[in-house]
Amino acid sequence: MANVGGVLEGKPREIELAVVALLAGGHLLIEDVPGVGKTTLARALARSTGLEFRRVQFTSDLMPTDVLGGSIFDRSTGRFDFRPGPIFTHVLLADEINRTTPKTQSALLEAMGERRVSIDGETRELEPPFFVVATQNPEEFFGTYPLPESQLDRFLLRLRLGYPSREVERAVIERRRGADPVEALSAVASGDEVLAAQAAVDGGRVEAPLLDYLHEIVLATRESPLLELGASTRAALAFERATRAHAVVAGRGYATPDDVQRVAVAALAHRVRVAGARDLAGDRADAARVIRDLLDSLPVPV
Repeated sequence: MANVGGVLEGKPREIELAVVALLAGGHLLIEDVPGVGKTTLARALARSTGLEFRRVQFTSDLMPTDVLGGSIFDRSTGRFDFRPGPIFTHVLLADEINRTTPKTQSALLEAMGERRVSIDGETRELEPPFFVVATQNPEEFFGTYPLPESQLDRFLLRLRLGYPSREVERAVIERRRGADPVEALSAVASGDEVLAAQAAVDGGRVEAPLLDYLHEIVLATRESPLLELGASTRAALAFERATRAHAVVAGRGYATPDDVQRVAVAALAHRVRVAGARDLAGDRADAARVIRDLLDSLPVPV
């Protein structure tokens, strides 16, 4: 987190959540305006962990084979050879994912959910760790295809970076001078260490009273009159895993109420639907407020 924070200044909370998503073995969706550091965050995470990184610019004419790969006829051998697409990597940046068609969006579903792809009747496994960071701009809808609930549900966490503070932005403008600071980053961890940290998340403890608290939050989303769609069972599982991952990031093998509260909005707000919402951006902001209010209304175990 410190290494990434050296190039994405003033965003420790957002960096922490990105690392939580990585160590939880999930995927990350960043919704924000262009130019606030979404690509920088993905690239810095990859370089800090020594993981292979690839970027795909999602456009309206992008085809599933452009992401997954496909078979190409080799005249010299007289047979079709598989050419892997950019999805065969460790960290994939799906840039502006909502600018491509639903057909291409859905090509990511199997890879994100099952860590494998099926092409030409053959299933190919993706090498772990496999981490998708997708970006989209929620305030510009011309020429976009909003992600359906099934696609949103594949993202463990959703966050917004926002503009940096006045002081941080002033310092960045003064120091940057056109150079790309990510290129100067060195790896401070390895792929094997990332896998070991993910295994530590598997072994993290969530005691019964805390699990009851987490479950009550999920149930409250289904009972709230402000929401017409509450969190699913898959959302509850993602919420619990994100909680354990946050505990590991905090240096603990057990979760606390603070872990639950710090990941709740990022894990749940994109998985619920506000009653009477008219636009996606408003729905996400209102959903976050509803989740925060539910957290304030429920008793915290001690």
